[in-house]
Amino acid sequence: MELRLYDTMTRDKRVFTPIDAGNVRMYVCGPTVYDFAHIGNARPVIVFDVLFRLLRHIYGDQHVTYVRNITDVDDKINDRALRDYPGLPLNEAIRKVTEKTADQFQADVKALGCLPPTVQPRATEFVLPRPDGKTDMVTLIQQLIARGHAYEAEGEVLFDTQSMPDYGALSGRKLEDQQAGARVAVDAHKKHPTDFVLWKQSSPEEPGWDSPWGRGRPGWHIECSAMSAAYLGTTFDIHGGGLDLIFPHHENEIAQSRCAHGTHAMANYWMHNGFLQVEGEKMSKSLGNFVTINELLATEKFGGDKWAGEILRLAMLRTHYRSPIDWTVKALDECHKVLWDWYTDVQDVEPSPTVPAEVLNFLSDDLNTANTIAALHGLRKRKSFSDLRAAMNFLGFTDGGSVLARRPAGARTNVPTATAKVSSNAPTVSALDDEQIETLIALRLEARKARNFAESDRIRDQLLEIGVVLKDGKDPQTGEPITTREIAR
Repeated sequence: MELRLYDTMTRDKRVFTPIDAGNVRMYVCGPTVYDFAHIGNARPVIVFDVLFRLLRHIYGDQHVTYVRNITDVDDKINDRALRDYPGLPLNEAIRKVTEKTADQFQADVKALGCLPPTVQPRATEFVLPRPDGKTDMVTLIQQLIARGHAYEAEGEVLFDTQSMPDYGALSGRKLEDQQAGARVAVDAHKKHPTDFVLWKQSSPEEPGWDSPWGRGRPGWHIECSAMSAAYLGTTFDIHGGGLDLIFPHHENEIAQSRCAHGTHAMANYWMHNGFLQVEGEKMSKSLGNFVTINELLATEKFGGDKWAGEILRLAMLRTHYRSPIDWTVKALDECHKVLWDWYTDVQDVEPSPTVPAEVLNFLSDDLNTANTIAALHGLRKRKSFSDLRAAMNFLGFTDGGSVLARRPAGARTNVPTATAKVSSNAPTVSALDDEQIETLIALRLEARKARNFAESDRIRDQLLEIGVVLKDGKDPQTGEPITTREIAR
């Protein structure tokens, strides 16, 4: 099986070739646990969980290492600790904040159907040199200073971006374009406006560690450089995260890691999921549309219902991971009904011993979950329930009870119980069936509304390859955009 992944660094879809097929290594930036994780945080968790499952399928469960960190040292955490536990010493208050929010994060992502990563290191455990010799932040900073890539100034240690000739390659930003101006804050002690903090001083009211540069705490970026190297080595296979992390976080991780270790790359493939907005608007507390994973799972805040974790998972996966998502109550209702139908059809059905080839083929094409979900619709339409069950299990849809606990609007009332094992000998088809085509048309409409024309064109071209011509227009009654189709002559 050939796996192809879109690499942000090369801006191209590339065949995935691991450094060592016996130990495939992936790092994904995890949560900063100053508050409960919001629904935007759930997207990379779900996306890279699917990739983790696919890699395990290809290379074997014991041959894939997935590291997702927990950031538990951060100025926002300090502020939260002072606010919530004013009577406690700060370090104790920080521990209370981070333990509570980290535990909630673990419970939330479990409800979303995600497998636990191989390792989940906490940043605070990698600040100082460790007894086991694993990479730590202070030692990395010392290496950067020794190699001429970092300098001390006014109590801080800063990375010298001018010391790295190709700094900015991931984001496409050039140093000469980032001079002092509207977007770049300038501090007098910096050699260049883009130089960033590796270590900063701590006041008596702030958490701190004793270091060669005085009592202080690490900058944000150095944390991931240390934790990834500690478990995956100086160069590993895949680094993932949200699109918003490309600059400055991932750009600065690359700079630190490569310059400290003298390597040509930190990771060989960089993957980033697209943005999420809520009901057509950017999610923010000021707009009142900020919603956490836990609120969706445990309260009636969004749409007046509690939502099963698998419904949230399907709502994420039916859009390609690099495309934007508009998070709506309507979409969750649709996903609830889909899962209700799937689960009622596969009750008491034994899954096929193998995952359907069409599912694996779509996932192997840059994790194309949109087409994968369309393929599951096709399995159901063909009554290939054993294959459907296997595909659902593979994608993390295993807890039918939480989905079936509440009947969605428009669901059938006669919920069948299978009395016999359903055989899945139906042949797979190379072309898409009607239900799959309609699903892709709906996804294309979503992409057009989000002005994601690249994704819209991709789906149009995919359908054209199998002889389906799309015509865009407007509903004469509502003026809403509509799409019709016809068979190419």
